[in-house]
Amino acid sequence: MEKMSRVTTALSGSALTGRTMHCHLDAPANAISVCRDAAQVVVAGRSIFKIYAIEEEQFVEKLNLRVGRKPSLNLSCADVVWHQMDENLLATAATNGVVVTWNLGRPSRNKQDQLFTEHKRTVNKVCFHPTEAHVLLSGSQDGFMKCFDLRRKDSVSTFSGQSESVRDVQFSIRDYFTFASTFENGNVQLWDIRRPDRCERMFTAHNGPVFCCDWHPEDRGWLATGGRDKMVKVWDMTTHRAKEMHCVQTIASVARVKWRPECRHHLATCSMMVDHNIYVWDVRRPFVPAAMFEEHRDVTTGIAWRHPHDPSFLLSGSKDSTLCQHLFRDASQPVERANPEGLCYGLFGDLAFAAKESLVAAESGRKPYTGDRRHPIFFKRKLDPAEPFSGLASSALSVFETESGGGSMSWFVDTAERYALAGRPLAELCDHNAKVARELGRNQVAQTWTMLRIIYCCPGLVSSANLNHSVGKGSSCGLPLMNSFNLKDMGPGLGSETRLDRSKGDTRSDTALLDSSATLITNEDNEETEGSDVPADYLLGDVEAEEDELYPLDTEHVHSEEPEYVLPQEAFPLRHEIVDTPSGPEHLQDKADSPHVSGNEADTVSLAPVDSSSSSLLSVSHALYDSRLPPDFFSALVRDMLHFYAEQGDVQMAVSVLIVLGERVRKDIDEQTQEHWYTSYIDLLQRFCLWNVSNEVVKLSTSRAVSCLNQASTTLHVNCSHCKRPMSSRGWVCDRCHRCASMCAVCHHVVKGLFVWCQGCSHGGHLQHIMKWLEGSSHCPAGCGHLCEYS
Repeated sequence: MEKMSRVTTALSGSALTGRTMHCHLDAPANAISVCRDAAQVVVAGRSIFKIYAIEEEQFVEKLNLRVGRKPSLNLSCADVVWHQMDENLLATAATNGVVVTWNLGRPSRNKQDQLFTEHKRTVNKVCFHPTEAHVLLSGSQDGFMKCFDLRRKDSVSTFSGQSESVRDVQFSIRDYFTFASTFENGNVQLWDIRRPDRCERMFTAHNGPVFCCDWHPEDRGWLATGGRDKMVKVWDMTTHRAKEMHCVQTIASVARVKWRPECRHHLATCSMMVDHNIYVWDVRRPFVPAAMFEEHRDVTTGIAWRHPHDPSFLLSGSKDSTLCQHLFRDASQPVERANPEGLCYGLFGDLAFAAKESLVAAESGRKPYTGDRRHPIFFKRKLDPAEPFSGLASSALSVFETESGGGSMSWFVDTAERYALAGRPLAELCDHNAKVARELGRNQVAQTWTMLRIIYCCPGLVSSANLNHSVGKGSSCGLPLMNSFNLKDMGPGLGSETRLDRSKGDTRSDTALLDSSATLITNEDNEETEGSDVPADYLLGDVEAEEDELYPLDTEHVHSEEPEYVLPQEAFPLRHEIVDTPSGPEHLQDKADSPHVSGNEADTVSLAPVDSSSSSLLSVSHALYDSRLPPDFFSALVRDMLHFYAEQGDVQMAVSVLIVLGERVRKDIDEQTQEHWYTSYIDLLQRFCLWNVSNEVVKLSTSRAVSCLNQASTTLHVNCSHCKRPMSSRGWVCDRCHRCASMCAVCHHVVKGLFVWCQGCSHGGHLQHIMKWLEGSSHCPAGCGHLCEYS
């Protein structure tokens, strides 16, 4: 349903009236421009070039500039601009590289005035000087900008941006000789029109192509830029170095940006693809638009405020072949849909809660938060009633801080800095990380690393010390590798047969299958007692025995090759009388007080005699798994373990195991889950300023989407090898000592290709020359005495 609101604005004796309206065009539009009296608009595209009168109720076609029997590429327009001093003067940028000027005052049907054919590729942008009637500037895909004097046939100046493509050029409204240009390599350059040999300033504004820019009509030094990185940035150009003042995050690449008249902090944007809407942003509230226009059904290609002093009317053209006039009062307001309630945890455990001010009672005694943190994204500290939509989503923010020291995360930092993730054998990595976790009091994590070592490494190489010391006091998460049961609860045949067979040297495997729920009951003296209520301890739980109390089996009674294990037909052998058995070997008698099994005996079943005067309990140690089971057998268990740690919030452990195990476990976890774990862990590392650890995690990542993160937004800072001053980004000639910095220290010629240099002394040269030099000498080839190294 079309909105019928009308607005009348008085501007210097004349009045602008109108409503939200649109008209259908013959073809998609690429650009639009408005004449200085705001009464007409020109629409240009590949197949359209017309002028429409803007009346109160509708658009009326006034003039078709595409005349002639044969269509010409000079009429295929990528951009159009209407001079703000001469209402009869137009300029277009053609897709064939021609800049065309049009004189609407000519009496003939063909209004074409001049052709400038100096560009070799498509001209992306044309711009008239705001006060000089005959000065026209153009930017082309060939990387050059040209300044034309319309009284001459050729350009008067050529500016080389040293880049592959110029996307936008704009004269400064306040500085007579200054213009800005944007490039596909992400740079923005400021030029003085009198000095075409070099730009006055250059800086990297975006991560990717910069598609548009616009000077603020009131603030002399404010320049807004928009790029493919979905951001709009506002720069203060009055400082020595360009300073980013505001940054607006959009949802698609920014194709056009225009400051809103009479509103210092408002600007309008449209997207190059995906998003068809036009947004008006308050740069001080960058995540929620102040207004949104949703009339177009395809990508918006051109936007223009109808009058430089009227903030109410916005004109737009689109690829859906429509020309629209938007009334600001009819715009939808996304801030109305914003949720004014929010809840968020801070990095150190602080809790922030926001709610509508009307819901917070004045007598509740709540004190306003005076911290240095920013308010949530769509809240403002002080509301200005004069601004539109200022009071729609105001909230009261409360912050509840944790007690000092209560939420210490020192263990996270220490673990991240001390963990070893690569560069060693798997067994050493697991042992090292288990040791780190144990020293930090994280016994469950240490136990997990030890179990991973047992699963994925040779069990026979696991030392008793590793198993014994991998856990600490107070751990309740041990795995029941050792199970015990009372002689009174089992048939007499098993005990007698076992003792008799052991005394005769029978080394067959124990056929008794022990229930994993059975527990080992010990007292303080490590002697087994019958009927004790002491909590169960496990071999990988709280082992209190010293290392020298762990005894091995008698090697004389162990087969070199373990026979194949066969399940018995009955759970227990048939009963028979218990007979006296001879005493065990001497080395077992000496160790009778320590009936535990060391880690290197995980494959065998041991029997430890117990003092009959204190107890008649039989302890049997049984391996958790058979040594012949492949590591893949435990894949599901390891996968569940990683999910357990991630769900508990310990993504550090999940990611560390992912990196250490690599392909052994990667195939069992989907790529999206891995990427989520990696990004969460990297975000935590960066919050704690652990940049080196974060970079190592990115580099060792098994996720393709994560491994490329440290390759983006990389800036290279180079110092001159002669004067040691920082180099500018305009070339290899130092602007201070005027010497070439890319001089090979070996052959003393300018390096035009791949250049390598020492980060210690800044000397370098051709890659092959430096490599060959360092093969025979470690001293710098420049003679500075520095010991250089190439790796």
